[in-house]
Amino acid sequence: MKKNTKDLMIKFQKAEINAAFIYAYFAKKLKDKHNKDIISKIAMEEAEHAKFWQKHTGKSFKPNRFKLFWYIFLMHFFGFTFVIKLLEIGEYSGAKELEALIKEIPFTAEIIKQEEEHEKKLITLLNEERLNYVGAMVLGLNDALVELTGTIAGLTFVLMNTTLIAMAGVITGISATLSMAASNYLAERADGNPKALKASVYTGVAYLITVFLLVLPYFIFPSHMFLYALLVMLLVVVLEIAFFNYYISVVRSERFLPKFIEMSGISLSVALIAFLIGLLAKQVLGLDV
Repeated sequence: MKKNTKDLMIKFQKAEINAAFIYAYFAKKLKDKHNKDIISKIAMEEAEHAKFWQKHTGKSFKPNRFKLFWYIFLMHFFGFTFVIKLLEIGEYSGAKELEALIKEIPFTAEIIKQEEEHEKKLITLLNEERLNYVGAMVLGLNDALVELTGTIAGLTFVLMNTTLIAMAGVITGISATLSMAASNYLAERADGNPKALKASVYTGVAYLITVFLLVLPYFIFPSHMFLYALLVMLLVVVLEIAFFNYYISVVRSERFLPKFIEMSGISLSVALIAFLIGLLAKQVLGLDV
């Protein structure tokens, strides 16, 4: 057996062992029987794949503790669907490398088929409650980014004091959070959604987290460094948009870049317009705070 062939098999064996343990852990933690059964089945398949590679490598490996802890951490914060989709993406890219082994080990083709088809079908059957409220989270995040980014950018040159800007941002943000959550609750109730309250909570939490992240730079920088705080806030906006759109692209299997560009463009354009309005207002009205 060629050395690079054996190295590839060892690589896949380790990956399958890690995946089997991760899926098995998820299955133990889930209360929903439907999801538990699906993930348990995937874990068994991954374990079978690991045994197959072990027969050819003649080696035995333990799961990578760091990877296990990392994916468990991600599961608790972002949900099991997000982690499983991440693993699926890794397995799909690995399937491309597996094709190089088909000539030497024909059964590799069957493993590729299972990785690309069967597990994907199983994953589509998963039902995670938090994903039912992605729309509510998007509503809160979008509204907060557009409204608060514009408001804070506009106030930056009017107030020219990070403490005043931060306090104004907090007051505006909390008021807007309550207003947005209440509006979403009424809208969901009007649509006959029996879980209108939970949807409004997701909207409000997404809004409030965004408020905190946008205002934070103004609490960190000294009062006279308002421009630095503004630049950091804009960086936070871009990073938050990137993170959230990456999460959505993974759990919904959608393209990341188009939505990221669209959302970033809208938020930053509003911030620029509001900033210019604030600058103009200060010059025209002669405000001096």
